[in-house]
Amino acid sequence: MNRVQILDCTLRDGGYINQFQFGFHPIRTIIRQLSLASIDIIECGFLKSGANDKDTSLFDSVEALREVICQKNPSSMYVAMIQYGAITADEISPFDDTSIDGIRLTFHEHEIDEAFLLGASLKEKGYAVFMQPVGTSTYEDSNLLSLIKQVNKLDPYAFYLVDTLGTMYQKDLHRMFHLIDHNLNPEIILGFHSHNNLQLSFANAMDLISIQTSRRLIIDSSVFGLGRGAGNLCTELITRYINETFGFCYDMLPILEILDEQIRPLKIKYEWGYDAAYYLASAAGCHPNYASFLLNKQTLRVPDINAILQSLPESQKCLYHKSLIEKAYLHYMAHQIQDDYVISQLRSAIKGRNVLLAAPGKSIKRHQDSLLQFIKEQNPFVISIQFYPMDFDADMIFCANLKRYHFIREYMETAEKKIPLLITSNIAEKNDDIQSVINYGSYLNDDHLIVDNAGLMCLNLLKKAGADKVFLAGYDGFRINQQKNYYHRSLYLDMGSEKLYKVNSAISTRLDQLKKQMELQFLTPSAYVS
Repeated sequence: MNRVQILDCTLRDGGYINQFQFGFHPIRTIIRQLSLASIDIIECGFLKSGANDKDTSLFDSVEALREVICQKNPSSMYVAMIQYGAITADEISPFDDTSIDGIRLTFHEHEIDEAFLLGASLKEKGYAVFMQPVGTSTYEDSNLLSLIKQVNKLDPYAFYLVDTLGTMYQKDLHRMFHLIDHNLNPEIILGFHSHNNLQLSFANAMDLISIQTSRRLIIDSSVFGLGRGAGNLCTELITRYINETFGFCYDMLPILEILDEQIRPLKIKYEWGYDAAYYLASAAGCHPNYASFLLNKQTLRVPDINAILQSLPESQKCLYHKSLIEKAYLHYMAHQIQDDYVISQLRSAIKGRNVLLAAPGKSIKRHQDSLLQFIKEQNPFVISIQFYPMDFDADMIFCANLKRYHFIREYMETAEKKIPLLITSNIAEKNDDIQSVINYGSYLNDDHLIVDNAGLMCLNLLKKAGADKVFLAGYDGFRINQQKNYYHRSLYLDMGSEKLYKVNSAISTRLDQLKKQMELQFLTPSAYVS
């Protein structure tokens, strides 16, 4: 057996594009052509209770699959997928070598124990069992190691590394491969299923194949990359690469016939493949269906899609919940505004003046005298970031956080000076006598760790308003002792130490990017000074 096998999932993963409505004869043709091409593993579709439409690649029994497989190629394996909960073990007849040879079992992290009971039952029935967790790449290392222990105990045919969100770079692939490889029983094959959100499926597949390992590998692909969202690795590309690199004998012509006769017509009717929205879904760590939903609305620009994806709760990004994205969309649209007038007013206010952004780091207290001297001598346009300045005057307070907003409003009720507020549209309350509103989604950052960091959002705003030079004070950077992060205890936020390091790094990266577009000068000590 070759160390690397190709599993074609055109009829299964590709079925999300056309609701699995390939047609009975096209399904038979695709399976026959993949057999003629000597594809190692051919996935024929889903096993699902109650599926009774012969024109779909959804099957209610292994007997129904027998009708589309026809004559088997002895060098190929034929499989179907079960999504845990879609069909019971009692509905699966024992293996008899006349239908499928194996079953791929996919499951979510909260379904592990039940899924392994089903996997054991399928194995007892004589099938080669593939255990395929959804989103392996999003597992915490400890949880993945715990899962691998259960896999070793079950001893299935294969275990899968799945990049559901299409977020993996080479370093991520190598780290996860070696983690799995060092802990998985050596006889268990490791499969890799990727999505092409960042156009890295082909590159990652080639890289995985090149790793020096004795472990057998399965690489998933589909003809023409057919699959929801950004699609999958192309079967015609990876087979050609293996042929030319290792001399394997995949016959390319039957694959290209599938592409031309069966898949290309679908491209006229349906859309899949790399797109800005799917890039954003990957960057935000979201399920691609969230991007598809927003893209199909035809009402949103890229910054809007990014803003909505970034607003989703971290715990619910990986799994698609239509009700969640609908609610997020409606919430965003309710707060989307045109802010051209506000930007024009800000542009006029800062024209010919330096701008000073004061963040609430402790350094503004320690260096209060020099800060006051700078304000006196330079007369900058001063913007306070999410706090009411008690020790110096400000021309404006910028706020993008509802909690901070309430604290500022409460303080201003008794303050002698009413400083104008500039708030983002996600803050629903309106007090038009003292504030202006800008569109929240227009000033977010790409990195989810700092997507709504107010200091960076304000810099993005100033960039749009035409600021050439901005002085920064109080941009200290986060410390492990979080009581030392803010000049006033009321501003304290609880954040894990590991996340603090990542946030510091992300802010530094974004500041370096902004430095290429405007001059930034720190007036107080900062962890972000390189």
